[in-house]
Amino acid sequence: MYLDEQLQILINEAPQHGVPIPVMEKAVAPTLKFFASQLQHEKYYVLHGTNRSWLVTTLSNRRNPKEEKRVIYAFSTKKDAQTFQGIINPEIRIISVPVTHLLFQLFSIESIDSLIFREVPGDKQQQIEIARAKLQNIIQQQLRRLKLKPPKTNTIPPNFA
Repeated sequence: MYLDEQLQILINEAPQHGVPIPVMEKAVAPTLKFFASQLQHEKYYVLHGTNRSWLVTTLSNRRNPKEEKRVIYAFSTKKDAQTFQGIINPEIRIISVPVTHLLFQLFSIESIDSLIFREVPGDKQQQIEIARAKLQNIIQQQLRRLKLKPPKTNTIPPNFA
């Protein structure tokens, strides 16, 4: 599925989740496309628990262990998701999610700080981090520029993918 097709699905479904179509078309979708076009894949694999919530990893700063952030890893292959930190748990499911949908969820879930995209299969060093704050700031700038009312970020359910 191409980025424009992914975005059209999000635009069509946005009113069901409290986001006006003009806001999606003119501010959110262009921002999502900007970030998605910097990534190598059109879909990624993420880990889900039994309650359909994403598997969240808390990372600590090595220099300041009290400084933490909550991230979701997105993998370029199902195999990389399966072998992530040696996880073998029948309660954890691996699902494929279009990249724009992942970014849209990042925008809407306040408890997550970043998405970390593992770009190259088998390579744990090649990754790109996209921070929710950065994504939200760019969307807010777009909205101010266009003088549109921002959507409520907590109205979108976490299983929207």
